Amino acid sequence: MKQKPQGTFETLNKLRSMLTRRDKIILSVLALATIVFSIIETFSISIIMPFISFASNPALITKNPISHEIYTFFGFESSLEFMIAFSVGLVVFYIFRMLYSIAYTYAQSRFAYRKFHFFAYRLFGKAVELNYADFARRKVDRIRANITQEALQASLYIQNFLQLFAEVFTIMILYILLLITSWKMTLVLTILMALQILLITKTLTKKIQKMGNIRSQMNAKFNEIISKTFGNFKIIKLKGNQKQIFDEFERASFERTNAEIITQTILPTPRFVLESLGFSILIGCVAYILVMYKNVDAVLPIISMYALALYRILPAVSRILTAHAQMNFNAKAVSLVHEDLLYHTDYEDNEPCAFKNKIELKNITFGYDAHKPILRDFSLTIHKGDKIAFCGESGAGKSTLVDLIIGIYKPQKGAILVDDEELNNHNLRSWRKKIGYIPQAIFLFDGSVAENVAFGSKMDEARVIEACKKANIYEFLQEHSGIHTRVGEGGILLSGGQKQRIGIARAIYDNPEILVLDEATSALDSATEEKIMDEIYDVAQNKTLLVIAHRLNTIERCERKIEIRRR
Repeated sequence: MKQKPQGTFETLNKLRSMLTRRDKIILSVLALATIVFSIIETFSISIIMPFISFASNPALITKNPISHEIYTFFGFESSLEFMIAFSVGLVVFYIFRMLYSIAYTYAQSRFAYRKFHFFAYRLFGKAVELNYADFARRKVDRIRANITQEALQASLYIQNFLQLFAEVFTIMILYILLLITSWKMTLVLTILMALQILLITKTLTKKIQKMGNIRSQMNAKFNEIISKTFGNFKIIKLKGNQKQIFDEFERASFERTNAEIITQTILPTPRFVLESLGFSILIGCVAYILVMYKNVDAVLPIISMYALALYRILPAVSRILTAHAQMNFNAKAVSLVHEDLLYHTDYEDNEPCAFKNKIELKNITFGYDAHKPILRDFSLTIHKGDKIAFCGESGAGKSTLVDLIIGIYKPQKGAILVDDEELNNHNLRSWRKKIGYIPQAIFLFDGSVAENVAFGSKMDEARVIEACKKANIYEFLQEHSGIHTRVGEGGILLSGGQKQRIGIARAIYDNPEILVLDEATSALDSATEEKIMDEIYDVAQNKTLLVIAHRLNTIERCERKIEIRRR
């Protein structure tokens, strides 16, 4: 279904809803600073004309009522003294203008880029707080693109909006001066320029929005291609299908690059059109005034005023159109960030949850599709210290059941009780901290063994060493760089058994009360599996052990075996 492009006001409304009260106060201060900036900019242009007039004809100093008042107030004795003071004053003013402009630009950029930090942080926090079912349904590459790229584009939308706001105020003040100078000529110029601007915006806005949408889609596609390529590097080498990957990457890269080329070509186009037509109109107006007044001296102040004003207005209008175009280009990013920030996440707290006696599952019903439950009215009691094996054919719901027990999923019906206290959002975090989880596929990032073992917890090297010893990996590490041995991306520098032992060390690092093995040894050969299972049973002597496995020798030492059958 084709999406309708969102309007500027709709995007601004979404942006407003993402700003804090403090942000709105800062924006109000920036708005005030913008007005001051516009007044300074206008004054910097309008003051040039009298300076040139007084320098070329000193007699005008005493004839002009304003300059005459200044001349008398400060007691100047000659026009030369007045012009020297005027010159010094102008230099001081332009130094002040420079410093104010730098400070204003810094404040504007600081606000916009701090919002990038805020958006990225909030998006990351939202992603981490997703419940597991929602996380599993969403595309990780889209989440990653929103955090790393779309958050930046959304902050650039703010920066462009602030620039547009500043330029509009500057033009308004200059426009008032032009109306005072000659309202008829200003009205003609306004109509002609308004028609140009309307034509430009109508022609280019939709095209730029379309390019912005393509950029967002291709950013997510880029992340997806990179993730699946590097995640399956060995498979790609074996299949030798690099060309297929290259072609897919090239298509995505070409589309994104093409969108950027078109956008970067469109963005300065209004400036070229406005400058050419604007100054052409000004030349025509000058010719008209000369024909009408027949006196160059009489119209020189008017011509100078319009030339200086247009010299400032035309680039300002151009920057407004460019900023507006950039806002349209980044509108999709604002929408994506807004959507993710508003995504509902369940509140979860860390209230105490003691486990001294038993876990009870009472009439549990759960399914990924609410109309197709995997488990229905399932009940089970697990006593503290039990060693329980969950068996059954693939897809029967073994892993799902254990995920419910450890609080990854929440039952749609029924309840899970720990020592007669129901598991809920208030005590769920406390409950999960009691779990040590060893999955089938151990994800290791490219860091040290210590960093991988302590992942998600505070680093304590003594505890890391203790965990590695219990997992029987410490001796191997001593042959290398100890717990600072690098594992490589995905643990590529280690064998399957070594990765699994690091997974065990990670699981027991925080001294959990419950150990869970989710087919943790199914990818290993029988000899390695037997050794690792011996190590796990040794580690779990005083703990509750939940094992999901297909092989009988993996679960032969479990006291209870629960078979899950597919419905």
